[in-house]
Formats: sequence, structure tokens, C-alpha cells
Amino acid sequence: MRFKGLDLNLLVALDALTTERNLTAAARRINLSQPAMSAAVARLRAYFRDELFTMRGRELILTPRAEELAAPIREALVHIQLSIISRDTFKPAQSSRRFRVLLSDFMTVVFFRRIVDRVAREAPAVRFELLPLADEPDELLRRGEVDFLIIPELFMSTVHPQATLFEETLVCVGCRRNKQLSRQLTFERYMSMGHVVAKFGRTLRPSIEEWFLLEHGVKRRIEVVVQGFSMIPPMIFDTGRIATMPARLAKHFAKTTPLQIVDLPLPLPAFTEAVQWPAIHNTDPASIWFRRILLQEASRMASTPEATRGRRRC
Repeated sequence: MRFKGLDLNLLVALDALTTERNLTAAARRINLSQPAMSAAVARLRAYFRDELFTMRGRELILTPRAEELAAPIREALVHIQLSIISRDTFKPAQSSRRFRVLLSDFMTVVFFRRIVDRVAREAPAVRFELLPLADEPDELLRRGEVDFLIIPELFMSTVHPQATLFEETLVCVGCRRNKQLSRQLTFERYMSMGHVVAKFGRTLRPSIEEWFLLEHGVKRRIEVVVQGFSMIPPMIFDTGRIATMPARLAKHFAKTTPLQIVDLPLPLPAFTEAVQWPAIHNTDPASIWFRRILLQEASRMASTPEATRGRRRC
């Protein structure tokens, strides 16, 4: 079908190319042969009077014109998908919908496992793809490439709708045999000890506690950087190192590992975990259903907290 001289099928091809940045992968994404995809590229270049892509090895490098086109084309196709093609009533028990969710390992362990268990009972064919936190989550939301982003509310943009999940606190952890934690931890000792910290994405974005500490002008002696909170315990066992991590996750690990939990010697505030979804999904029945489950499970967890402030020995 043509619209003002443009074959609309070419927009599907252009979306695949700007998303995959690889000719073979883009062709596979939309079930085209490689010659057919090459022909589509030629027609797109002729219509837009722009090269659109250059090659660097096997990777497609977008021209400025292609970069401008990528977002509105993706938004238009997602809108068609949600508003026209998939407008039937969503029936969870019969759905095989896949939800793509960006979240930390902390939220995966202490919260999302509850979601997976519940959905398995109510909608057994629904699937999940849990993705590590990306450097540009807002862009993924805008393009509709992920369904949900779960991070501290503090880090969320105001571009997309969001909802509060639950509040969390931070604690200090170390090995149970760490004698420096056998008495009340002072700020001076906290600063003098070696720390393990979690950072995220290719740009090593700081975790919530590091952001708070930097706001207070506190710079720790960081000895080990890991890719997630779950990698902290192995890096402090049988060492003099300590770490700062969410209380619920610390208590989770303390059930099975020789982890000691103590109060932080400085008053870091509690933080709120929240969920955000693409604005273009706001009226999607499947998204509405899943958001309700997220909020219900968060409310249940908040009413029976797994961790509280205060010194604990585990």
C-alpha cells in the first residue's frame, strides 16, 4: 500500500534496520530474504533521498536523517499494534504475551520472583524477559522496546507514567568473621575500610547508595566494583571489606551465607522503588493488567516487610 508515494511496508523494514543495526538480523526480524531487504534499502534511500546507513563491518551506522526517522516510525508502528491489531479484550489465562522488563538484580530477587510465581498461576502462558539496567532506559521506553522499567523513583524521568511500589532502606554488610564489625561501626571506621560497590550498564552508573553518598560529599575507598548487588557477598566473604546494599536483599543473602548486617554510621535516607511504562502503552489492556499485579504484590510486600532498620546479626 502506498501513502503519498511511500510504500508503507518499507517503514516496517526501516524500523527493523534502525533497531537491529544489522542487515541480516533486520531481514530475519521481519521474515525477508537478504536480497529483498537490500532492495528495500535501495527503495528507502531513493524515497528519502538519503543514504540512511553506512557500513562499519557488519554494523549499520545511521545517518542523521535515519536517526530522526527511527523514533517516530517506531512510535507509529507500536500505536498501530496496540490500537488496531491487538485491540481485542486481553484474557490473561489465554494470553502468551511476553513482557520485557528492565530491573536490577535486587528487584529481581526480592520482588519480581513474587510476580513470576503469581503470573504462573493466573496466566501460565505469559512469558518474561528480564533485562539488565541499560544506559538509556528512557529511549527504550519511548520506542516501546521494553514494557516496564523498575528502578528507584529518584532516577526516573517525568516523560512516561509511573507508579510507586515500596520503600527500601540501606544497610552495611560484611563477613560474619569481620572483627571490625563486632562493635558499633563508626563513620571513621566505615570510611577507612575497603568497600565493594555495584555499578550498572556500560557506563557504570552508580547505585542508589553511591548517589546518596556523593550528595553528602562522601567518597569511600572502593576496592572492588561488581555488576550487581548479588555479586557483593562473594567479594566480602573472609575479607575485611564491607558494602552498602538494600536491607531486604542483605537479609535474603544472610539466610544462606555468613553475612553480618549492621546499621550505617551515617543517616542515608530511605528510597522508593517505582515502576514506569511507555506512555504509548498507557491504555494497553495487557499493560494495565500487569501493572495491577505489580502494585498489588508491592502492597503486600510493604505490609509485611522482610527487613527493618536496626542492627542485626545473622
